[in-house]
Amino acid sequence: MKALILAAGYATRLYPLTEEYPKPLLKVGKRPIINYIINKLQALDDINEIIIVTNSKFMPQFKKWLGKLHTRKRISLVDDLTKNLDDRRGAIGDMNFAVNKKRLKDDLLVMGGDNLFNEDLNEFLSFAKAKSSPVIGAYNIKNKLEARKYGVIKLDRVNRLIDFKEKPENPRSTLIAMCLYYFPKGKLKLIKKYLKDKKDKYDATGFYIDWLRKKVPVYGFVFNGLWYDIGDHKFYREAKQRFR
Repeated sequence: MKALILAAGYATRLYPLTEEYPKPLLKVGKRPIINYIINKLQALDDINEIIIVTNSKFMPQFKKWLGKLHTRKRISLVDDLTKNLDDRRGAIGDMNFAVNKKRLKDDLLVMGGDNLFNEDLNEFLSFAKAKSSPVIGAYNIKNKLEARKYGVIKLDRVNRLIDFKEKPENPRSTLIAMCLYYFPKGKLKLIKKYLKDKKDKYDATGFYIDWLRKKVPVYGFVFNGLWYDIGDHKFYREAKQRFR
């Protein structure tokens, strides 16, 4: 199994911190955000390679970071060949780029490079492998105003995804999608099909998952504990306090 970390965004909501520096390398406590993710992936025996997709602007910083990192897993960097916000590929575009660039034919675990939480991934992965279907990580944010910033989901009694609304104005629940996905190798080709079929620039992962659930069964695994999507200054400050 391969793991893919999405780290090619330009994080404009965190300017000026991220104007010349990638968000996943911002520090929480004494470590970059991405180090917490790497540690969780290193604990999974199934993962034999960690792939990080970034952009041309931030590739030098990631190379410098990787040169100092001590890890037991093989880590590869992929440059998505974009240099600014205007030519970015988006999350789905970067997933597709990395799958093609690395010629991936393994089960794939995808994580956002700004995803910070304190539970491990063992139960999530066991659940996903038992389903043999795409699985998303979910979290109850317990606040409908905050839920509007994310993809809001609904699961049935067996945790199958039955509704997904990307950043709805009036959320029907507080259960949201984390940027955490498991894709069996047989379903990877659907990423390319989505990009071919879509008529507008719907590059957020939520739009893909909503499309995907209508093609194949998709399940959700609900995490507890702490979780932060480091999307703006408020959540970054809170994360630094809680994970200090």
